[in-house]
Amino acid sequence: MGKGRLSGPLAVMLIAVGGLATFAGILQKGGFGPDDVPPPGRFPVMEPSRPVEIRIPSLKVDAPVHDVGLADDGSIEVPSLGRHNQAGWFENSPTPGQYGPAVLVGHADTRTGPSIFHDLAKVRPGARVEVVRRDDSVAVFEVNSVERYKKADQPIDKIYADFSRPALRLITCGGEFKGGSTGYVDNIIVFASLVEARDD
Repeated sequence: MGKGRLSGPLAVMLIAVGGLATFAGILQKGGFGPDDVPPPGRFPVMEPSRPVEIRIPSLKVDAPVHDVGLADDGSIEVPSLGRHNQAGWFENSPTPGQYGPAVLVGHADTRTGPSIFHDLAKVRPGARVEVVRRDDSVAVFEVNSVERYKKADQPIDKIYADFSRPALRLITCGGEFKGGSTGYVDNIIVFASLVEARDD
């Protein structure tokens, strides 16, 4: 969530105010998992295990992953500036490989230069994203699409509440840089689906 040219706080809201009610409703239902998940289709489903590393070969990204939670305003926290080259896994979302969308966030840049997700918009459909998990397994995802939304106009259900299969969302900032409390006006979001589960 790069806001590298700002003089104020660098945390960025990932969820627009208009979508907070929907988002809060999902959390109040016991997290992101539905009461009844559909039976497995032609794809793997993995047991819970927290992510520890993300690899995006096409972008030459290989970086640690740590947990992030909710900020005071109800948005997803972003990694601290001291960890701007790490991704943050939203701990209220499924772990990568479980049913539903695992959510990983990261900065695009800082005052000192590019950060972990600086080139996220360059990912192409079909690219692979590997997430190494604490149990030494690897969840391998294939990118379905890369989309850009205004922060005030995001499809909350599509991003956070699609439990049709194990999935991944990678989120960073993009678009025009406004500065102030706004920073970048858009979010870049990678949508990906689990295609393989293997040992590291």
